[in-house]
Amino acid sequence: MTATTHVPAATPAPQRSADAAGRKAHRAAGRRRGGAAGVLMAPFFALLVLVFLIPVGTAVWLSFFSDDQPGLGFGAERTVFVGLRSYAAVLTDPTFLSGLGTVALYCVLYIPLMVIGSLALALLLDSGVVRLRATAQLGLFLPHAVPGIIASLIWLYLYTPGISPIIDVLGKADITVDFLGLHTTLPSIVNIALWSNLGYNMVVFYAALQAVPREVLEASVVDGAGPVRTALQVKAPLVRSSIVMVAMFTLIWALQLFTEPMLLHQSSQMINSRFSPSMYIYDAAFNRTNYSLAAAASVILLLLTMALSYGVTRWTNRVDSAEENAR
Repeated sequence: MTATTHVPAATPAPQRSADAAGRKAHRAAGRRRGGAAGVLMAPFFALLVLVFLIPVGTAVWLSFFSDDQPGLGFGAERTVFVGLRSYAAVLTDPTFLSGLGTVALYCVLYIPLMVIGSLALALLLDSGVVRLRATAQLGLFLPHAVPGIIASLIWLYLYTPGISPIIDVLGKADITVDFLGLHTTLPSIVNIALWSNLGYNMVVFYAALQAVPREVLEASVVDGAGPVRTALQVKAPLVRSSIVMVAMFTLIWALQLFTEPMLLHQSSQMINSRFSPSMYIYDAAFNRTNYSLAAAASVILLLLTMALSYGVTRWTNRVDSAEENAR
């Protein structure tokens, strides 16, 4: 029995040339797309390096060095390596730990009010209950256009006895309120932040609600769901990604609390120069000229912010995965 050997047919030369030309054209197109992507992403990476990586690297470097004077302090000042001494000083400083506690309480008050309040306003606008929707959006967003310093000054005027029309009106009704007292200072700061940022986050939620498929809402109405049930059980779950995003950015901004207490601390004994971690950093750098301490506190605050943001993201992803598996 004779075995038959099959010899593969040779590829014609014109076809090989066409395949090589096609591969060459594909590589050229890939290089053009990569070049275009590089050009478009270059401004982002340039800003990332200039405004984030370089400052962070500088802060880390400064945190490991300190200006010391040898002997009894009469010698020339010199920069020496101190290792983790500045970090230990920050983490054992009661004023810094107190500032962290203040910011934690501020987050507990501010974040739920911000997220729930802005989402409720967006749901009201999306429901059509509010008339003159565009005017209402503009009116709610305008406070965000006011710079934070100006907003704090406006509310400082409204919080100050003797010149505040609000306090005068309450006084005529025999109601005495000290907006910058022991138990009201933090809620007063929360009020300023809400007034400034509520409209901005409302616009974010409203834009997300506009992307909800109308047929889904029509189906919920056909199933007998009322406006409240549709808002809570249909619309809100569909914009959960926006809710998580707003909550995360609100958390990041809240941890950097600085402008409002810095402007109010001259008028309230309840606010000192180290009221929050950011004020602690400012005081260490510009009042005590201890740049190593300020840099270490900055790095600690950055790591805390990154850890909390990562935790929120992981928790959200885990909840989403659990829901997908349940389906």
